[in-house]
This record gives sequence, C-alpha cells and structure tokens, in this order.
Amino acid sequence: MLFPSLFNTILILTVLIIVAVLSIITKKLTVAAGIAAIVVGWVIFAGAGYVGELQLFTFFVLSVLATRHGRFLKGKDHGEIRDVWQVLANGGVAAILAVLAMIDYNHTELYTLMIAGSLAAATADTLSSELGMVYGRRTFNILTFRREEKGLDGVISIEGTLIGAFGAFIIAFIYMWDRSLWIITLAGVGGNVIDSVLGATLERRKMIGNSTVNFLNTLAGGMIAWWLF
Repeated sequence: MLFPSLFNTILILTVLIIVAVLSIITKKLTVAAGIAAIVVGWVIFAGAGYVGELQLFTFFVLSVLATRHGRFLKGKDHGEIRDVWQVLANGGVAAILAVLAMIDYNHTELYTLMIAGSLAAATADTLSSELGMVYGRRTFNILTFRREEKGLDGVISIEGTLIGAFGAFIIAFIYMWDRSLWIITLAGVGGNVIDSVLGATLERRKMIGNSTVNFLNTLAGGMIAWWLF
C-alpha cells in the first residue's frame, strides 16, 4: 500500500479542512457532511493524487454553482445544504476505488480511470439536473418520452443532458490520458442516463431514495469506464 508524503498529506488536509469549514459556515454542508468530505477528499488524494483531487474539487465547485444558479426558478424547497449521505453518495464510490488503488497498485491506472468515470457521472447528473431545470425547454420522461413537469424523478431535457455531458467532458479533460478522454466522457453520460432511468422507475415508486440513486449513478460511471477500458 502506498501513502502520500507527510508534506502532501498536511497540505491537502489543510485545504480540505478550510473548504469544509467554509462550506459549513455558508450552509453548503452540514457538520457531519463536512467531516465526511474531508475523509473522502483525503482518501481520493491518497489513491489518485492531485489529479483525482482536482476532479473532486471541480465536481464540488460546479455542483455548488449549478445549485445556486436560477434558484428562483427551482422553488423554495430546493435546498442547497448537503448532508453526509449526499456526500457519500457522490464521492463514496471514488473513495472506495481510491482505497483499491492504494492496495492493488499494479492496477492503479484502471482504478484512477474508474474514479474519473464515477466523478464524471456525478458531475453530469448534478449539472443536468440543476441546470436542466433552468434551461430545459421541453422536459420529458426518459422511458416514455412523454412531456412531464420539470424536477420530477426521471424527467430530462435535451439542454440539461448536453450540459451534463459537457460537465463529464470537463472531468475527462482533467484526467485526459490518451484515449481516456472519450472513455470518461461516455462513462459520465452513461451514469447520468442510468440515474434518470432509476429516477423514473425505482425512485419515483419510493423504492429507493435520491442518495441511493446518486451512489448507483457514480458506481455505473466507474463500471462503464472499466468496461470501456
């Protein structure tokens, strides 16, 4: 098992703590979510290095900006604060893969690719959901293609989907090793599609919650990246 140097550990932990404290103060994260974010952030850094950490940070910044954008169109019940389960749902798969990268370092390239795929899926899902509610002109059920109201589980728009794909591309660009650019982008888009399908089926029937859907979305992104690899 490989660990980052003491200097790098102190540097990253300092940055993570500062970001977590600011997020708690500004009500972006609960206290428990802030602690979870520090743990997840450090584990991803330990397994995927600065590139993995930059992907995680990019996801977080884009998700915060997307959530805030057009709040007046999303309704009063559309909260910005994230709890510990939402943090684990979006970053838990990447953290697990990072642990595997530290243990099985002979396959580090595969695990870091899957980490990028999972974070690309998380980014695509968040941007398509949040900004699709603002810019989506025609929203429809992903399974029936019938027009439905914005914000419902499993409801998508072309505009939101394209924005989500661009978010996945950003994560892929940060990673970008040879052919991995399109692998990670497709992994992000594929995870986002699976997220919408789960929303239209199991989540809408109250069989699973949003955090579970997000976790499965990131898991799908990682698995698609593995399959394409």
